[in-house]
Amino acid sequence: MQEVGNNQIIKQKLTIRISADGMSFSVFNPSQNDSLVHEPYVNNSSISLAANLREAVKEVSMLRNDYYRTTVALDSPTLIVPDERFTENEAEILYMHAFPGSKNVNVIYNALPDINAVAVFSINKDVKLVLDDNFSNLRYTTVVTPVWHHLHERSFTGVHQKLYGYFHDKKLDIFCFNQNRFKFCNSFEAQHTKDAIYFILFVWKQLTLDTEKDELHIAGDIPERDWLLQQLREYLRNAFTVNPKADYNRSPVTNIADMPYDLQTLLICGR
Repeated sequence: MQEVGNNQIIKQKLTIRISADGMSFSVFNPSQNDSLVHEPYVNNSSISLAANLREAVKEVSMLRNDYYRTTVALDSPTLIVPDERFTENEAEILYMHAFPGSKNVNVIYNALPDINAVAVFSINKDVKLVLDDNFSNLRYTTVVTPVWHHLHERSFTGVHQKLYGYFHDKKLDIFCFNQNRFKFCNSFEAQHTKDAIYFILFVWKQLTLDTEKDELHIAGDIPERDWLLQQLREYLRNAFTVNPKADYNRSPVTNIADMPYDLQTLLICGR
C-alpha cells in the first residue's frame, strides 16, 4: 500500500478504478493535509474480472473500512450522444447497436452538462453484483470522463483550436471541442507508437486543423514519449505533453508512481 500524509480513513470517499488488466483503490482527502492512500491490484488473468474483484475485497485491508460514497471508474467502451438527442429508454438500444459485442452488461449513462452530451457506457453484470454486495452509495463513471472535463476547461485558453490525445489501457482516446460541445471524440486501439501517430494525424487532417497554428496536447501513459513527440513535430508545429505536476500544483496525488492521469484527475477534481 502507498500512503501519503495522514492515513486515517473514516467515513471518507473511496475511488475504485477497474480495467481488464488491473484495479486500484484510492482515498484522497485534501481537507486533511492532502492525506492519500492508494493501492493498485494486478488482476489474475486466469479468472474473471468479477472473481478478481471478490479476491481484492478479501485481500485489500482498506476495503474493510466504512465509506460514505464509492466512485467506480470503468474502462468501458463509451458512446457519446448529444444531450438533445438522448432519450433514456433508447440508451441500451443505441449502446448495443454501437458495440454489438457487449454481453452480460448493464448499460449506464452519465450527463456531461458542460459539454452538452451524455456518456453511455456499461459494466459487467457480475462485477456490478460484487460491488453492490460490498459497497454502498455507488457512483459510476468512465475512466476518461474526468479527463474530458478537465481538458475541456483547458481548451478555452488561447485562441487556437486544440486536439487532445489520452493514452490509457493500451488505447488512445482522441477528442476535440467546439466551445461547449465535442467536435470529435473516438477511441482507438493503439498498442504500437506508429499506430498512435497514424490515428492522430488522420484525425488532424479529418478536422482540417492548421499544422502551423493549432495545438496537439497528449497525456497519460504515452509510449516512447520522446520519440513520439519528435515524430509528431515533423508534421505539427505545436505538439505538447500534459504535465500533471504542473496541472495540479504538485499535488501529492501526482507523486504516486504509475497512477493513471485519469485517476489523478478524478481524485483532485472530483468528477
